[in-house]
Amino acid sequence: MKLISWNVNGLRAAMGKGFMDFFNDADADIFCLQETKLQEGQIELELPGYYQYWNYAEKKGYSGTAVFTKKEPLSFSRGIGIDCHDHEGRVITLEFENFFFVTVYTPNSQDELKRLDYRMEWEDAFISYILKLEEKKPVIYAGDLNVARLEIDIRNPKTNRRNAGFTDEERGKIEEAIKKGYIDTFRYFYPDVEDIYSWWSYRFRARERNAGWRIDYFMASEKLEDRLEDAKILTEITGSDHCPVELDLK
Repeated sequence: MKLISWNVNGLRAAMGKGFMDFFNDADADIFCLQETKLQEGQIELELPGYYQYWNYAEKKGYSGTAVFTKKEPLSFSRGIGIDCHDHEGRVITLEFENFFFVTVYTPNSQDELKRLDYRMEWEDAFISYILKLEEKKPVIYAGDLNVARLEIDIRNPKTNRRNAGFTDEERGKIEEAIKKGYIDTFRYFYPDVEDIYSWWSYRFRARERNAGWRIDYFMASEKLEDRLEDAKILTEITGSDHCPVELDLK
């Protein structure tokens, strides 16, 4: 079973940069997106063989998520059920027979960390939501988590120490999730691999120089450990400032 997650940084823009070619070639069982930057009716996607689920931000041209799945889920929902966190289209949950699948676009703490306090509230609310689902069945959550977890997940750890996405607070939250039973699937398979990133700034020829950050993840419940087959970061795929990430399940 192949699962793919991609922050497309605007789906309409990505459509003009080969999105459909990659989507068709990938032939994923579940394919999720973050930062679709769409409102309902702004795009008509023909995806034969897939069920489509969308969550739009109230603010136009901002945030937004989507999931396309070959197998129809038992149920689906948008958001995490807390009003103050559910206006930006950041979460979609699909329930399948053996697990919940959640796509998430975690809020960015922004320049000068002006949204860090909100980010911390979000993190606590989101992990509580995931743990509630876990009481029923295992959870896989995937998306742009807006944090480089380890020093090897960022090209310049020392100079970025207090920048959004690499603060102690943000990194502490992903470690909390791991302590509560979630596996960072890429590091599970490749604990020591360096210079593999999933996001590069559009500035300073960052992608050309591979001055990147690994901020896109598949996090899987420990209960699914025996089903994990491989995790990949598809750095060769362009079309966004992020590249897709993949999880393969037995």
